[in-house]
Amino acid sequence: MRSLEEWAHHPQGQAIAAEPLIHWSETPILPSGRVALAAARPLEGVRVLDLTRVLAGPVATRFLAAFGANVLRIDPPSWDEPGVIPEVTIGKRCAGLDLHDDDDRNRFAELLRTADILVHGYRPGALEGLGFGKNERWQLNPGLIDVCLDAYGWTGPWVRRRGFDSLVQMSAGIADAGMRMEGLGKPFPLPVQALDQATGYLMAAAAARALLVRRLTGAALSAQVSLARTARLLASTLSSLKPPMQAPETNDDLAPEIELTDWGAARRIKFPVSMFGVVPGSPLPACKLRSSPASW
Repeated sequence: MRSLEEWAHHPQGQAIAAEPLIHWSETPILPSGRVALAAARPLEGVRVLDLTRVLAGPVATRFLAAFGANVLRIDPPSWDEPGVIPEVTIGKRCAGLDLHDDDDRNRFAELLRTADILVHGYRPGALEGLGFGKNERWQLNPGLIDVCLDAYGWTGPWVRRRGFDSLVQMSAGIADAGMRMEGLGKPFPLPVQALDQATGYLMAAAAARALLVRRLTGAALSAQVSLARTARLLASTLSSLKPPMQAPETNDDLAPEIELTDWGAARRIKFPVSMFGVVPGSPLPACKLRSSPASW
């Protein structure tokens, strides 16, 4: 665990401080053939290939699904994250592929070729190691919008370091600041996975902006974000005042409909965002991993 000051002087903290909140890059102008956007379901017809895990990436693709995107999540044969799957698979279909198997690799390549957006959260270099690096993805689909995240940023000595929200809160000074604010003798991270949640919505916004740019100009944007850079943004809002206690849940906090998930009937917290009169939601309930075929 490091303090905010210690992280500010750490080589990786300094590298993060020099990075933009979103790294943008652009591929050349493309021929026509873009997805048209509808007013009632503005992302309907947009194909999103989801290669993300707990929790930022799934939050991003859940948001896109709520506004109409066709989201297909791909997991390897043995992966599971039972604590959050019912929360983040609403609106999506979930399939399984083994990218060490030739037939599955061919199936995945076809999905990449026909996707509009790829959202992924493997550590840097992982997809390259599987033969689906940036150049290979571009050759398969020059118009692909690529949105990706990692834990500790895209420059600096920790660029290939694995990590997740709680670890980054420890590294970047947030858990130490919480400990001092609460007068405790142990780390006190934020009471929610705030880096994941904030980064997930940032990724969704980047994907939406890239779709708009592609529709207007034909250019395909790519975006890179990181939990550590989001941590720097959130740390800048820290106050010496203790935050208020979380209000107790009431019936008004819940969505009115009953969702028939793969785990049974459930009610969900209301969707947190509405825009331009569009009512977000999806007819697809939360589902178990690898419950659908790997096809659009």
